[in-house]
Amino acid sequence: MSTKPVDPHELREAVLAVRPWLAGAADQPPRPAMAAAVRLSLRTLAQIAPGRSVEVRVPPFAAVQCIEGPRHTRGTPPNVVEMDPRTWLELATGILTWPDAMSTGKITASGNRADLAHHLPLLRL
Repeated sequence: MSTKPVDPHELREAVLAVRPWLAGAADQPPRPAMAAAVRLSLRTLAQIAPGRSVEVRVPPFAAVQCIEGPRHTRGTPPNVVEMDPRTWLELATGILTWPDAMSTGKITASGNRADLAHHLPLLRL
C-alpha cells in the first residue's frame, strides 16, 4: 500500500461515492469505488495513528499497520482487527461506533492494543 499522504479531498470524494450504499439508499457500489474508499480511509488511519503494533484488515481490499507500540516482524501480529468493507466504512464515517460494532460481532479484534475507538471516525459525511 502506498505511503504517499492521502489527499483529504480525494478521501472525501471516494467515500461520498459509496455514501448512498452506506445509507441504505442504493445497491452495493462497483468494486473499484468500494476499493478506493476502503484503501484511502485505511491509509488515512495509518497516517493519523502511525506505528506497527496493530494490523487492521479489511478483506479483500487492504490491510495496514498502525498505532505505536511493540512492532511485530513475522507471522500473525499479536494485535489484529478485521472486518468487512461496509463495517469499516461505517466506522470511518461515524455511522457506526466502535462499541456498537464490537457488541454486535461485526469486528474481530485480538490483542490488548486492538481498539481503534480513539481514532474514529476519520471523517463525517
